[in-house]
Amino acid sequence: MTPPVFDAAFQARLEALFRWRRDVRHFRPDPVPEAALERLLALAALAPSVGLSQPWRFVLVEDAARRAWLRENFRRSNAEALAAQPAERAARYARLKLAGLEEAPCLLALFALPDPAQGHGLGRRTMPQTLDYSAVMAAHTLWLAARAEGLGLGWVSILEPEGMAAALAVPAEWRFIGLFCLGYPQADSETPELQREGWETPHPAPLLRR
Repeated sequence: MTPPVFDAAFQARLEALFRWRRDVRHFRPDPVPEAALERLLALAALAPSVGLSQPWRFVLVEDAARRAWLRENFRRSNAEALAAQPAERAARYARLKLAGLEEAPCLLALFALPDPAQGHGLGRRTMPQTLDYSAVMAAHTLWLAARAEGLGLGWVSILEPEGMAAALAVPAEWRFIGLFCLGYPQADSETPELQREGWETPHPAPLLRR
């Protein structure tokens, strides 16, 4: 099979996709079509994984009680994070919109298997954490695919991971990686929201030479 040619026009559009991928917190109430979700998960499965183990497991959280549990988990964790902020940053932190759990029509919890049979252990004997890295790669692949379809994704990391497997009724040995809000964004921006809010400024990736 002849590989495709990724010409300059494609490269420019790919760069635009990278630049316009945002961590979305503000969502419209429109539901995510089931077919779109299936496409995104199929594309996420194209992500690289150690030993081709594909250790990721996405859980669609639809139950109202479980969604309420997640919101309370975030509320408690966020209050603790606010209390830990230095005085000069506390007010700014309090103004940040750090989750879209109320608005997002679709919530996806991502877990990684601790020792999948798939892949036969290749490449992870000395670095077992590559299973978690592989799951994150799947999330990033889904993130870009979602943006290409006009959808937004927001990673909620201000959560207490203990109890997550039990709350979502998955095997206790699954490792929680992150919670992702998926939906149509209220607005698009090339500039990260945390940059717009003055929290931090992004920088180019540093390169060290040895």
